Amino acid sequence: MFNDDIQGTGCVVLSGFLNAARVSSAASGLPLTNHRILFLGAGSAAVGVATQLMSFFTLQGLSVEEARSRIWLSDSQGLIYEGRGPMAEHKKSFARTDYNGPPLTNLVDIVQHVQPTALLGLSTTKGAFSQEVIETMALLNDRPIIFPLSNPVKLSECTFEEALEWTRGTVIFASGSPFNEIKFDGRTRYAGQGNNMYVFPGLGLGAILSKATTVTDSMVETASLALADSLNDAERAEDRIYPVLTRIRDISTQIAAKVIKTAQQEVRHSLDCEF
Repeated sequence: MFNDDIQGTGCVVLSGFLNAARVSSAASGLPLTNHRILFLGAGSAAVGVATQLMSFFTLQGLSVEEARSRIWLSDSQGLIYEGRGPMAEHKKSFARTDYNGPPLTNLVDIVQHVQPTALLGLSTTKGAFSQEVIETMALLNDRPIIFPLSNPVKLSECTFEEALEWTRGTVIFASGSPFNEIKFDGRTRYAGQGNNMYVFPGLGLGAILSKATTVTDSMVETASLALADSLNDAERAEDRIYPVLTRIRDISTQIAAKVIKTAQQEVRHSLDCEF
């Protein structure tokens, strides 16, 4: 059983975030463990992506709880924290315990409170990332990471052009919907698209060829890392965080090979444990 809306999206977003965080940290000089992620939207897909993004921090050596503490969620009622009152069960794992003030309902206020390095949208609310929100992100960060992941385009939290204009070109951008490249400040800028199509062919192929009986968390994480590492020098020079889709067959082959290796390692580990 593989849930592409949750695991697939989480896998691709983790991959894009890995590359975006490296660029952002290179600009700020701060370590990768300093990143702080704020979500607008707290449905099952957002919680699934947030759970997958915890891997970013555990890969840097943080504990699971330390990783969880680097992620904030907000919904239509504002910042999610334990003292806010009753909430859906799936939101509780990311409810903050370090805030007990009055409800924070305005996204600008939430951004100023959290001071995130990355703002991710799974709210299906067009325009939710307003000019004030994005300008605040740009004031807080040399290279703000902004991922409006809702799709289709008519539901995107902001457009690529808005993100470029309101950050004066410093944004590291990926979206759920496709946006055309834009000429900005004398160079062509490309919008990353955090679409599941990047990983499910390779992940599925690896699972089939390895004859795995389960698509494990480790296999999903491996697929994400393989996608992040698939950028070539030309794509990095263009400031991309995802490879060009015309290379999808080659990318899928790389992902599948690494997924097979992980599946084999897990089988060997389970056999060792039995004996």
